Amino acid sequence: MSAEWSWVYEGYDPAEERLREALCTLGNGYFATRGAAPESVADGHHYPGTYAAGCYDRLQSAVAGHQVENEDMVNLPNWLPLRFRIRDAGGGASDWWSPDQRGLLRYRQSLDLKGGSLARDLLWEDAAGRRLRVGQQRVVHMGEPHLAALRTTFTAENWSGELEVEAELDATVTNSGVARYRDLEGSHLASREAGEAGDDVAWVRCRTRNSGITVAQAARLWCSAGEGLVRPGPHCDGRARQRLRLPLRSGVSTHVDKTVAMYMSGDRGISEPLGAAIEAVGRAPAFPHLLASHHRAWRHLWQRAHLDVPGLTGRILRLHLFHILQTLSPHTAALDVGVPARGLHGEAYRGHVFWDELFVLPYLNLHFPEVSKALLDYRHRRLPAARRNAAEAGHTGAMYPWQSGSDGREETQTLHLNPRSQRWLPDRSRLQHHVGSAIAYNVWRYAETTGDREFLHTRGAEMLLEIARFWSGLAAYDSTYERYRIRGVMGPDEYHEAYPDSDRPGIDDNAYTNVTASWVLTRALELAGDLPQPRRDHLFADMALTEEELERWEDVSRRLRVPFHRGVIDQFDGYHALAELDWERYRARYGEVRRLDRLLEAEGDTVNRYRVSKQADALMLGYLFSPRELAAVFHRLGYRLDDETWDRTVDFYLPRTSHGSTLSGLVHGWLLSRERRPDAWRYTQEALVGDVADVQGGTTPEGIHLGAMGGTLDLVQRGLAGLEVRDNTLHVDPAPIPELCTYGFSVRFREHWGVSVQIRGDTLKVGLPLSERSPLRFSVRGRAVTVPPGRTRTISLGNSAGS
Repeated sequence: MSAEWSWVYEGYDPAEERLREALCTLGNGYFATRGAAPESVADGHHYPGTYAAGCYDRLQSAVAGHQVENEDMVNLPNWLPLRFRIRDAGGGASDWWSPDQRGLLRYRQSLDLKGGSLARDLLWEDAAGRRLRVGQQRVVHMGEPHLAALRTTFTAENWSGELEVEAELDATVTNSGVARYRDLEGSHLASREAGEAGDDVAWVRCRTRNSGITVAQAARLWCSAGEGLVRPGPHCDGRARQRLRLPLRSGVSTHVDKTVAMYMSGDRGISEPLGAAIEAVGRAPAFPHLLASHHRAWRHLWQRAHLDVPGLTGRILRLHLFHILQTLSPHTAALDVGVPARGLHGEAYRGHVFWDELFVLPYLNLHFPEVSKALLDYRHRRLPAARRNAAEAGHTGAMYPWQSGSDGREETQTLHLNPRSQRWLPDRSRLQHHVGSAIAYNVWRYAETTGDREFLHTRGAEMLLEIARFWSGLAAYDSTYERYRIRGVMGPDEYHEAYPDSDRPGIDDNAYTNVTASWVLTRALELAGDLPQPRRDHLFADMALTEEELERWEDVSRRLRVPFHRGVIDQFDGYHALAELDWERYRARYGEVRRLDRLLEAEGDTVNRYRVSKQADALMLGYLFSPRELAAVFHRLGYRLDDETWDRTVDFYLPRTSHGSTLSGLVHGWLLSRERRPDAWRYTQEALVGDVADVQGGTTPEGIHLGAMGGTLDLVQRGLAGLEVRDNTLHVDPAPIPELCTYGFSVRFREHWGVSVQIRGDTLKVGLPLSERSPLRFSVRGRAVTVPPGRTRTISLGNSAGS
């Protein structure tokens, strides 16, 4: 395993275990399991967790004198447990081994990114001087999404005797992986059963308490020593155990293989979950064959997502891509799931779906468009719920929730805990209606990139037009400004949820919200005019959409208000009138000020009073749109946005942003790299190490940040390479930063699979694999270039000459 394709931890550090568990998670798009040690239990240092895409359950809890309801991604039965202990000659046995015991001489964990497996190697010496070497290799099968396996190899180094091994399936687990949620109800699994099927298979079955999802796991245990199993029998407590007694001889290795299958009641092509799990684990091949087919599946994925970036940056990007593919693999295309903000890696945000697809789908569109389409279909299936949300709030169109889960209702909590003050506070983040614009943006970009007009004219059109209708209805004309205003919202900043000393929630005329609303309305009008006549007639009839309503969309799209102050885009109406924060004083007092909202609230103050931002807000516009596109949107609105205005805006917000989100460094790195600013790399580095270094201070152990990981990949692919699809043409305009001026990747563009893009300083190479497809026509800084299949073109970026 080469260093470029591995992630290695040397030594055992209990304080780092939860971070390692999150970053060493294995998954296949259907389910994932954290990289916890097989012998570990949930405690202060360890948290085994297994999560299936889209498996949610809803429970009520008492919070600060209120009954609140939360829907969680469920922690499913733990299939990992496998523990061991040395038996004495007299038949007695010591305690089950733990890395916290004395005598640990060597400990190493290694994540194989290319092959998708997690290995652990350790050497332990007991009080009697007996040394035992243990090697483990784990997979969550990428080819067979219902299978996982664990091989453990025991080698006695200086003794011979008997080792006892216990394997278990544990359905008694709860959701307790996030400290601030632990006072909430987390016991989601009920009707727990355990049993055996034959001599070597144990099983558990349970059901989620309210969503009624049946979950079944079956495990087959095999030993190379050929000894029989010691079976304690079924357990009514939801645990199924199997035991082995292994005769070990010094220097001879013995393998114990645990193969597991998991099925749920929503799975396709099965009669019922338990029977399917028992059958699947019974016919699963031996571990070496499972490993080979697993490696083959990963090899095919990496061929579709080729990435060539040198050094540590490349290693981190491959780790990010690894976790994207484990959460959103081709298997995801068959599921009804969205983009969980923290992956399938932990319980933060309760597994909810926010707007993170905005940062992930642009990458997937150019590699796995079938997955992008499935993620958009998740949103389309919840369009009726979005319509109901809007109607219940007195609005028109579709109002998508800020946090989504199983059925499309608003899952954002009404109260949140400030861990610094230990106070429960009102949560107003459901006012982030810009999530609708993110969905519309993804619909449009997916169709633009893939050329999938069928989707755009059917499900895409239904979503896009209903979101446009929502924005049109929310906008109110103000004769003072002779413009439309959108009031009472929250922008991407997330700090400002109200004006100082105001009882009215939300702020007015958030620049990001209004500009993206105008863009959505413009695209909806464009799409309405482009629909085939029969489809247009049917859709307009179903929506009761009239020409008069389209005329209003046209008017609103041109006259939404965007506040400015002294030549700078104002984040929202009145932002410039807020007080300046004494940043130096707060940094001197607290050191880390990423979460200023929590610091200020604990002092009895509020972040609403200050010119500060948690993350990019107005500057997010430069992330979504190229300078040409953004200037066009502002021009349609009757504003002039030139380079000087944008530069002033960037300079204004840079020192006033605390970067309390992993997405913030990503957006700033993107913006500054495109402007070739010298500090671009600093922000890019922060985005890259956000999870591997846990820069947010304890958040990564609760689940990785999927949006930031996808965004860093897209930063290379579209940000630095300047790659965009426009007018059915692939445009490339590289703007590499000095610290990363040599890199390459492959993309899928329309009929062409495996378009190779290599950038080496001032040289661009574009190649196509040999096929029967037509030549690829693309544009490099405005110059048309054609590449036939099986050929490579080299273009000098200095003078745009090609060869």
